[in-house]
Amino acid sequence: MFHFLRSAAFLAASLLLLPTAVFADEGMWLPLLLKQLNEADMQKKGLKLKAEDIYSINKGSLKDAVVQFGGGCTGEIISDQGLLLTNHHCGYGQIQQHSSVEKDYLTKGYWAMTRAEELPNPGLTATFIVRMEDVTNQVLAGIAPGTAEAEREKQVQANGQKVAQAATQGTHYQAFVRSMFGGNEYYLFVTEVFQDVRLVGAPPSSIGKFGGDTDNWAWPRHTGDFSIFRIYAGPDNKPAPYSAQNVPFKPRHHLPISLAGIKPGDFTLVFGFPGRTNEYLTSWGVDEVYSVDDPARVKVRTALLKIWNEDMLASDKVRIQYAAKYASIANYWKKWQGEMRGLKKLDAVQRKRNQEVEFTKWVAADATRQSTYGNLLPQLQANYAQERDYVLARAYVTEAAFGVELLRFANTYAPLLDMVASKASATDIKTQADKTRTGISNFFRNYNAPTDQKVAGALLRIYAEETPAALLPEYVKTLKAQNTTPTAWQNFANELFAKTRLATEANAQKMLDEVATGNTALLTTDPAYQLASAIQTTLRTKIQPTYQTAADNITLLQRTYVAGLRQWQTTRKFYPDANSTLRVAYGQVAGYQPADGVHYDYYTTLDGIMQKADPNNPEFEVSPRLMELYQKKDYGPYAVNGTVPVAFTATNHTTGGNSGSPVINGRGELIGTNFDRDWEGTMSDIMYDPDRVRNIALDVRYMLFVVDKFAGAGHLVKEMTLVDGKGKALDGKVKIKQK
Repeated sequence: MFHFLRSAAFLAASLLLLPTAVFADEGMWLPLLLKQLNEADMQKKGLKLKAEDIYSINKGSLKDAVVQFGGGCTGEIISDQGLLLTNHHCGYGQIQQHSSVEKDYLTKGYWAMTRAEELPNPGLTATFIVRMEDVTNQVLAGIAPGTAEAEREKQVQANGQKVAQAATQGTHYQAFVRSMFGGNEYYLFVTEVFQDVRLVGAPPSSIGKFGGDTDNWAWPRHTGDFSIFRIYAGPDNKPAPYSAQNVPFKPRHHLPISLAGIKPGDFTLVFGFPGRTNEYLTSWGVDEVYSVDDPARVKVRTALLKIWNEDMLASDKVRIQYAAKYASIANYWKKWQGEMRGLKKLDAVQRKRNQEVEFTKWVAADATRQSTYGNLLPQLQANYAQERDYVLARAYVTEAAFGVELLRFANTYAPLLDMVASKASATDIKTQADKTRTGISNFFRNYNAPTDQKVAGALLRIYAEETPAALLPEYVKTLKAQNTTPTAWQNFANELFAKTRLATEANAQKMLDEVATGNTALLTTDPAYQLASAIQTTLRTKIQPTYQTAADNITLLQRTYVAGLRQWQTTRKFYPDANSTLRVAYGQVAGYQPADGVHYDYYTTLDGIMQKADPNNPEFEVSPRLMELYQKKDYGPYAVNGTVPVAFTATNHTTGGNSGSPVINGRGELIGTNFDRDWEGTMSDIMYDPDRVRNIALDVRYMLFVVDKFAGAGHLVKEMTLVDGKGKALDGKVKIKQK
């Protein structure tokens, strides 16, 4: 059992002040700095490796088995032939693109039984980090203190590009520079980007999405959230565009897979690319998230998802078209709800206020500190007050107005229209027209106009009614006065879709041809384009300038505030907020107590899947094949105590982007694949709570069971390096099923 026993007095005190030392398992640490900051603590918790075994530029290390999968997930290399494991929801878009009503891989799953059957995915990449380096001095060279934020950012970008170019000159590598601690430090990341990544295997949705939205961001969890890809390279093992002549990539390191299992207290390391956190926000920043931004976005997405869900249930074609979009929108819709609940439970705004009181006392005790930080917090408060309505307006533009796909699509014509108006060269116009033509085809592949028409009726009403009146286009103010009921707004949407020429692919392509030849009148008089243009113009001219001014001021002030926190809290180990760069989070296997009288164990099993099974609920359908294996207890070598482990929880600090991250034990072996957080802990992007924050991981034994026993794809398991509880290879000792 895992819980913290606290006296009433200690609990009260902990709610008033943030700690001066980071919580035990809080943190998303830069691998480059593990030796000096974390190695001793990690080893104390059970790590058997050294920091150099995790991150090294001189030899193969754990970092060489971790990739950024696409633009927003993580994956891990699990064989010496480039086999890549990630989440089912990370590969969902690729699975969907290969699916049709006739070949419904989303529902039925897909397994390549030969290399020739592995499916290419244009545009999908796998990115390795070759090395990272502190380049703060180079990036900030020549930038005078007090430089305006916009000008400072230009100089930072220019210096960063020079650093990146110098680091990769004469190589096939790529590089970028990313700021840390709000721009107080800068780090260079040199990367190797592979462009030929092929789909190898994916379980059916009844496994990969078991539990659906009901179980998303929840524990206990029983989802087999994984998919398998393979990286291909040129004959020289270097990145190459897709070619039939490419060969499986040979990695510097791949993760052995442990069949030994887990127990409470076991060391866990999550290695991946967490997307975005804001741990050092002030009270006004937290309140903006909690009271303004999250509620607006949840309100809009609730209406959107209801309509999409109804139409997806009524049509297999719409279900496949909208599957990936729905999953993406629903994911953060539920996350934001949990985040608001968690921030409220922690009394996060008040805790931040209390920290600011103590910070102010520290500042007041020294004249030098007063000159640097004395006006900092009042200025932050004033800028947050200034941007509040503009944050709300931006949320309703992006979520509601441009939640209508037709309007978002209409804006894609704007660059071509501008080129024609400015009399650009025929070559440039043709290039832009070809780009737009491809975009039109891609858009309509996953678009259903009747569904979007219903969405327009619901979301345009929300946009008009909830946006501060001063920040609405005059056109929309008129519509708001004319349409005062949901029925009236739907009638307006019906008329809009009846009159526009942008709701069908054929007409949209004809419109493109007209604009490309200089005839812009059809587009500029189209009602959908007129509405989209009015909204976009108001965003650009009325909303964005004031918002950006306040946001730039906050960025500059926040940078100073973080520097002050680091100067004040000298005993605290600070980690930079997540920004989609490679990080290490470490912790231990543990259950948790979400509420009084409730305790969650640290693992789930196949038995729980059968307990949740409901043939009348698509989210909890169980495949007949899985039911057969369960009834026969045909679990192969993956069983424990008469069942198969499915998922487990640990105390690692994770966020979006950690989806697909390897969960690694103290010996550097794969024990799980991270795929979620508990709902009670989703506020950890802003404030970590050791009692409630848990990452959720797929147990590797369930992955192996599904691949081997369920799918009969034992040839994939044979590629992997399976090890026992002492790290000894099990080659030849595990019977693998093959069709």
